[in-house]
Amino acid sequence: MKIEVLGTGCAKCKTLYENVKKAVEESGKNAEIIKVEEIPKIMAYGVMSTPALVVDGKVVFSGKTASVAEIMGVL
Repeated sequence: MKIEVLGTGCAKCKTLYENVKKAVEESGKNAEIIKVEEIPKIMAYGVMSTPALVVDGKVVFSGKTASVAEIMGVL
């Protein structure tokens, strides 16, 4: 599983990244977690507001910091 956290480094983006790490750890799943901060790469997903969460190439959250429980629901 490939998980990407899209964001330019704001506090909400960092929180989402930490929540993703916790969710993956708690779920016991094997996942590669990547932080994407480059604007062109973020825009390539069609995301207009960050932070955003991409799982296996599909945007699942955008413009909000998802909780650990919400992230576990999509893993």
